[in-house]
Amino acid sequence: MTARTARVAAYAAGLALIGLGARGIAADVPAGRWAVWFAGAAILHDGVLVPAVLVAGLATGRLPARHRRIVRAALVIAGCVTAVALPLVLGYGRRADEPSRLPLPYGRNLAIVLAAITVIAAAAAAARLIADHRRGRPR
Repeated sequence: MTARTARVAAYAAGLALIGLGARGIAADVPAGRWAVWFAGAAILHDGVLVPAVLVAGLATGRLPARHRRIVRAALVIAGCVTAVALPLVLGYGRRADEPSRLPLPYGRNLAIVLAAITVIAAAAAAARLIADHRRGRPR
């Protein structure tokens, strides 16, 4: 299979999945609720995520070039994970009369995931530093 054939197959599979999802939305979700969700997603992306990425880019601008991409990627990943987990951490949907709803320690679990992201980013930066040192590149 050539690379072009694989790419066309991947695009076709992606389009089929998008069509399946769109059909499910059209069949099961009232248009008003879908519009509110879509508008909220656009506002969250354009009003929160993009400015946060730009601030992270500015804040990491003085880092050495070899580590800048790693730190920026870790910050973006950590921000996205936090945005997804924040409603659970804050307990939205938790009810006192139904203890089985949101029963896990989401704050602790988020801290563990963020620590793992930090460790992986630090390991990637260390690996890059070691590789550069072996190649004889200056710091």
